[in-house]
This record gives sequence, structure tokens and C-alpha cells, in this order.
Amino acid sequence: MISRHDREEARERRHDRIRKKLAGTAERPRLAVFVSLKHVYAQLIDDDKGITLAAASNLKRKADGQVVAANNTVACQVVGTEIADKALQMGVKTVAFDRGGHSYHGRIKALAEAARAAGLEF
Repeated sequence: MISRHDREEARERRHDRIRKKLAGTAERPRLAVFVSLKHVYAQLIDDDKGITLAAASNLKRKADGQVVAANNTVACQVVGTEIADKALQMGVKTVAFDRGGHSYHGRIKALAEAARAAGLEF
């Protein structure tokens, strides 16, 4: 049986492989997604300067009572739409999608498709 520790190490190795090839700039920032068991976070990052341009998570939405379950695909869709709106307000239309070593499935896919539907290109 594969332990949780082994799965996490494998995800970190995949993330390192992805990050070798992927970098964000001011014109095309990196859309980094982090999903925990309870929450989902998305950031637009300019790797050249090492700064976060915009961020969104379901923490504020949960506090406002807008999303019932914090860790489902509905919450990820809300976060994807919110980060896309922030990016478009800043004048960013294209991003480099960093799925954080997770497979493009479920919550990661829901966030990405919601961001695309809101107008981001990647």
C-alpha cells in the first residue's frame, strides 16, 4: 500500500518537473493552484520579479456564506472565475497554468475551465 507520504513526495517531484519548464512574466504570469483538503487557492505570479500579482481563495467566500462546501468543484469554479476577473482587470489575458503537480482532473479541472470561461487564455 502506498502511504500518504509517498504520494505527497511524488506530487512534489511532478511539481518540480513542471516548474523547470514553466515561468511567469509580467505579460504572462503563472496561474499557480494549490488545493488542500479544505481549501483552494489560486495566485497570479510574476516569477521575474518574484511577486504575487493577484490571489483568490475560497476562504473569504466561505466566511461570507456564498459557498456551502469549501473543497468541492463548485468552490473551485468560484475561485477560477474570481482569479480570472482579477487578471482581466489588471489587463492580463494569457497565463501559464501551474497545476502544482496534481492531475488535471476534478477540482483542478473545474478551476481551469471556470477561468477559461471567464476570459483567460492558457
